[in-house]
Amino acid sequence: MPSTAPVPSTIRSLSVLLYSDDIATRDAVRVGVGRRPAKDVEIERWRECATAPAVIEAVEAGGYDVLLLDGEATPVGGMGLCRQLKNEIFDCPPVIVLTGRPQDAWLASWSLADAAVPHPIDPLTLGATIADVARRLVATP
Repeated sequence: MPSTAPVPSTIRSLSVLLYSDDIATRDAVRVGVGRRPAKDVEIERWRECATAPAVIEAVEAGGYDVLLLDGEATPVGGMGLCRQLKNEIFDCPPVIVLTGRPQDAWLASWSLADAAVPHPIDPLTLGATIADVARRLVATP
């Protein structure tokens, strides 16, 4: 007789650091992605930063699964900041950069980003990208 017990689902809970100097961009990202970008991925906690020094301090302190950096932020763009973090932070979390346009994907590659999503922000694309990056994370004990 088949079991009627529900199959335990594995939901990956994420802590996401979001960097942009523009509060409207940060709001669009949070609202667009929501708490559940995919059935198996949940955003447990958002941390918003408006300056590069705040991002560096937060990442050095640890506790983030994914970093989401706005490549169009000023005065420090997310792509340059991504490259700095990847080169200076041991075991830097995966980084998704928001690029100014699809043609900037090569620049995101230069920045050592794990993924890139172009402006204007498409919530479905961004949510799917966050979910894909989350699924690639190695489970830590």
